[in-house]
Amino acid sequence: MAISRTGVVGACFCFAAWVMPLPAQAALVRAEDVRVTPVTASGIQQAVRDSGSRAVLVNIWASWCGPCREEFPGLVRMAREFRTQGLKVIFVSADFDTDLPAVKKFLAEHGVDFPSYIKAEKDQPFIDTLDKRWSGALPATFIYDGAGHLQDFWEGKASFQEVEQKVTKVLQTKPKSTGGKP
Repeated sequence: MAISRTGVVGACFCFAAWVMPLPAQAALVRAEDVRVTPVTASGIQQAVRDSGSRAVLVNIWASWCGPCREEFPGLVRMAREFRTQGLKVIFVSADFDTDLPAVKKFLAEHGVDFPSYIKAEKDQPFIDTLDKRWSGALPATFIYDGAGHLQDFWEGKASFQEVEQKVTKVLQTKPKSTGGKP
């Protein structure tokens, strides 16, 4: 399973950015104040639909994943810079619940002062519910429009500019009506 630590840990040692510096615009957050809620894939989908935002970016990451750690500061920056334009960012840790202290510490170090989540179901149902195209590789990012329709998805690290382009495209698109149906 791609979400498990097996095989990924060795690859993570190849990345020099294990500890990313705190971005200048990040809020000062104490680890004990970070809110991390257990969530299933269905719960994520519900949070997307209930967001009231023009676009929702869902990022699945893990504290032990080098590419996730490298990408993370840009996603936090994205959450701050695009909040007023209608973007909501939802972070979901794929760490084990026993790693919750490390998850909270990591989020605090990056100034995440909004609610985040930790995966609370087995890998395959979680993966398949979010998108059957997802192999389970981390990081995984999903962008939804305001009506909760998936607009973009990719596996692996993306640059701030790549994510910005994708988010801007969704923010500029009027969501399609569901006609009252989910």
